[in-house]
Amino acid sequence: MATRHRGRPRSFDRDTALEKALRAFWEHGYEATSIADLTRAMGIAAPSLYAAFGDKRTLFEEVVEAYVNRYGGFIGRALAEEPTARRAVERVLREAAAEYTEPGRPPGCLVINAAVNAGPASAAVVEELRAMREANTRAFASRIRAAVADGELPAGTDAAALARFVASVLQGMSQQARDGVGREELEAVAATAMRAWPAGPQEARRGGEAADR
Repeated sequence: MATRHRGRPRSFDRDTALEKALRAFWEHGYEATSIADLTRAMGIAAPSLYAAFGDKRTLFEEVVEAYVNRYGGFIGRALAEEPTARRAVERVLREAAAEYTEPGRPPGCLVINAAVNAGPASAAVVEELRAMREANTRAFASRIRAAVADGELPAGTDAAALARFVASVLQGMSQQARDGVGREELEAVAATAMRAWPAGPQEARRGGEAADR
């Protein structure tokens, strides 16, 4: 029976290298991050990178998955855990202010910023990230439609438009964080955005009663 020879064991920790690649893409974006940048950040040679992660595109796909699992899950958790759409969206925006400005990390959101200024060669990556952002917008719209059906929001609420508004605020907060805006200022943006949230039927009735006094 032939003896099976094992390949040389890796001289680096794969998870640590992946996190370093994640930070590089997060900081500089997909197109601007070269293989040389990645090997320097990860502390490995190009052959080791290709052997462990495949090419740059394949590595980036794994990076995005790791980012969502490690840093981007706050959106889904808020939508799943909060009892009302208003509280869910308020939590998303408040936590985004914290997540996008967390010390020791690149600012903003990788899914929002990684494909900014990317050229035609990166069109597939741009589209994949756009699809992820659209999935979040659809999740907001689904929660808002449920709130309308439950009577939490007025019957005439435009769920698609309100969801797009929330997504636009999130994307703006990410870019503001990239520009150096701090957590407190972004929390103020979140609070201002929530003032545009439609009043529910009960709130509207209370407002009308107060006006009649």
